[in-house]
Amino acid sequence: MSKTEMVPSEDKLDHLIAEFATCAVANVSDNLDRLRGAKGIKPFHRAGVMVGRALTIKVVPGSNGFIHRALDIVKPGEILVVDGGGYCDRALIGEIMVAIAKSRGAAGYVIDGAIRDIDNISSNDFPVFARDFIHLGPYKDGPGAINIPVSIGGMMVHPGDIIMGDADGVVAIAPQEAETLLANTRAQQKKEEEILASVAAGTYTGAYAK
Repeated sequence: MSKTEMVPSEDKLDHLIAEFATCAVANVSDNLDRLRGAKGIKPFHRAGVMVGRALTIKVVPGSNGFIHRALDIVKPGEILVVDGGGYCDRALIGEIMVAIAKSRGAAGYVIDGAIRDIDNISSNDFPVFARDFIHLGPYKDGPGAINIPVSIGGMMVHPGDIIMGDADGVVAIAPQEAETLLANTRAQQKKEEEILASVAAGTYTGAYAK
């Protein structure tokens, strides 16, 4: 990413987010030099791609009080990105908090920690990514912070970053790199489509190994 790249306008970012929704996380990851991604974070919802802007939340292990605070300010299209320190002995959200987020127009959750009510979450399409699940519920009185840089599975996420998630996992995109990244991702998608067409036609000659 060039240091001279500028943050796109909000209208432009909305367009880029819509375009990223048709991309694969793996292709985006490849064009981030295969270095950036949330390790150990996986989808628990039924299906579908998640794309939106990050509303970042930092909580102490096992306490979700600041997630409740974030639900009071979340904007439509934002993803609640929760740094729970990878602690999985208590669930930070469940069915009710998913319903609240959905009702307020949020685009999903990313939880570096545990969740619960898996039967409900897994039967719905509202995006929920997390590290694990457990039935034990959270405390609500711990300290925390909203809209600060957080670490999710070893990946730094800043407030307002574009967050993408699909069956392969989650990646964060800085707004100022989004336009170039989208173009590079599209080029890779086209190349892969051509490779698959050559495989189907019996003319593949090793292009994917290069």
